[in-house]
Amino acid sequence: MGGDPLLCRQRFGNPVMVVLPADHIVRPVPEFQKAVLSAVQASVRDGALCTFGIRPDHAATGYGYLEQGEQVSADNGCVQYRLLSIKEKPDRQTAETYLAKGSFLWNSGMFVWTTDAILAEIEQHLPAHLHHLRPLMQFDGKAEWPEALRRAFSEIPSVSIDYGVMEKASAVRIVAASFSWSDVGGWPAVDAFLEKDNHGNACRDQVRAVDAQYNWVFSEDPEEIIALVGVNDLIVVRSGKKTLIVPREQAEETRGVCFAVTLVGGGTTIWNRT
Repeated sequence: MGGDPLLCRQRFGNPVMVVLPADHIVRPVPEFQKAVLSAVQASVRDGALCTFGIRPDHAATGYGYLEQGEQVSADNGCVQYRLLSIKEKPDRQTAETYLAKGSFLWNSGMFVWTTDAILAEIEQHLPAHLHHLRPLMQFDGKAEWPEALRRAFSEIPSVSIDYGVMEKASAVRIVAASFSWSDVGGWPAVDAFLEKDNHGNACRDQVRAVDAQYNWVFSEDPEEIIALVGVNDLIVVRSGKKTLIVPREQAEETRGVCFAVTLVGGGTTIWNRT
């Protein structure tokens, strides 16, 4: 945190930064572009730090939540709200409470801000980060960069941008997403991207199902055969020498399980819940 804005300032001055994780799926793209443009305009016009909130369609325990305050603006079909608080991934009961209230959105982890705006907030709330990261700029583009980067990050505490800056900053806005979104960060999220048989089993490759329904099955090995007999609502994942079997309703509650599998379109999702 702080390294990227410092590099942007050194190389480009005060550009708008659009921070997007690489493993998210958004549709339709024009709606996403419209939301990004709305956030860019707010960041330039008002100096706002913007994040995208996804309207939840179920009580997910695998996502963090954004609590929305009053509406700040509405332009070009995009509504922006003041951020009240950021919530950790909740338990099932808390997630159901958030869903019922209607004022909580999923935290997408996508951000838009100007370099000057985010650096000012980091300076105020996490000054030690910039103290260690500013000297790195002299190594930009040089062979010493990787080692200097390693040393600098070993000196600063690990804290997310959400809790280190966004929850404390004064001019933070939630752009309510009009697009569909999945971070494909857990097995249930992949369900929509696999074909289903006549019994609701979402499968990839060679699966044999007998008296089995509503299961989700994934194997990295296209020659491997997985047989399901008399079981329902399971998630079965095979990756190398690792096998995961879990009831669907407990998929987001698994702890201490680490998986990496190749998914739709050659992307990779990491299942790492500790």
